[in-house]
Amino acid sequence: MIRAIFFDFDGVLTTDKTGSVTTIRYLSEKTGIDQNAMWEAFAPFNDDLLYGRTSHSEIWPAICRHLGKEIDIGLLSCAFESTPMNEDMLELAKSLKRTCAIGIITDNKKDRIDFLKLHAGLDALFSPIVVSAECGSGKDGPDIFLRALEYVDMAPHEAIFIDNSKRNLLAAAALGMQTIYFDDSRNDVQGLVAALHSEHGVGSTRAA
Repeated sequence: MIRAIFFDFDGVLTTDKTGSVTTIRYLSEKTGIDQNAMWEAFAPFNDDLLYGRTSHSEIWPAICRHLGKEIDIGLLSCAFESTPMNEDMLELAKSLKRTCAIGIITDNKKDRIDFLKLHAGLDALFSPIVVSAECGSGKDGPDIFLRALEYVDMAPHEAIFIDNSKRNLLAAAALGMQTIYFDDSRNDVQGLVAALHSEHGVGSTRAA
């Protein structure tokens, strides 16, 4: 019996494939700096941000030096706030919460998810929210999944993990978790509802 469902964040609960896409797009639009230049400025720090070895506030002076422009770090919060949430998926999560524990497992930056916990109401719907930057490991290994399972006190076979990257499902599946690939380019939430019902006996064939 499935007792917990864990969602990836970007590309599943949002309509952008990654959080970097959201952040870079917003900062480029507001500063007039080309997106490619913005990507080049952030790229050397991405892994350290994802695994909690640094923060946006620590790297911001280096970002500004690379771009040759002083940028108000307050724009970052606005960039986080611009995250396009997948409202149909959130409605599905709300309906599933009636019978299952509902959580998030995400490779993400700590300050971004902390902001969205409050401003997008993630804390009110999802528990736990397990972030790579807080546990120092990502979805390419078992630790982040084990932490989520420990929080809900469930065995791997009692949980489903949903992600928009097949690669990110491998470590979860190796632990014995059920996994579902969600194609973010199609965003077929109703198809996911049907798969949860037919393949895992979870929910109904219609989203709430």
